[in-house]
Amino acid sequence: MPLSYRASRFLFFFACHELIVAAYYFQFVAELAPCPLCIFQRIVFVFMALFFLMAALHNPRSRGKLVYDFAALIPTLIGIFIAGRHVWLQHLPKDEVPTCGPGLNYLLDTLPFGEALDHILRGSGECAEVSWTMMGFSMPELTLGVYTGFALILLYSIKQNFKTRNPW
Repeated sequence: MPLSYRASRFLFFFACHELIVAAYYFQFVAELAPCPLCIFQRIVFVFMALFFLMAALHNPRSRGKLVYDFAALIPTLIGIFIAGRHVWLQHLPKDEVPTCGPGLNYLLDTLPFGEALDHILRGSGECAEVSWTMMGFSMPELTLGVYTGFALILLYSIKQNFKTRNPW
């Protein structure tokens, strides 16, 4: 029996919540310091979680489902871009890895936001380090898979909503 829209969005919210909890576990218990791209990926999960929670609490009809699903798809696609960039940095040859740059707090304090964002997304040496793996996949690779899974689910939901009824 398929889950209702409300139940599925609560489940997606819970999954994002648990991913954020896992990130904090790795930072504070396993003592793996997050790089700037890791922190941005956490922020994306927070936005996704908020959209999923709002959708679950509101439990909209067809037009509202489209609005919430498109709203959740935007940070999901941003997450794919950030995680994809992170994975790309990790797979660069050693001699092409950018040098380590200043920390995230320093960048945000000293540079205008646009310049800081550009510098962060270009990546640095600390973003290219692989300090943890599971089944041979680094954390950004696993995160990219999660973002891709969410994107596919959201796109399928959007398609089904258009297919089954006219949402407008």
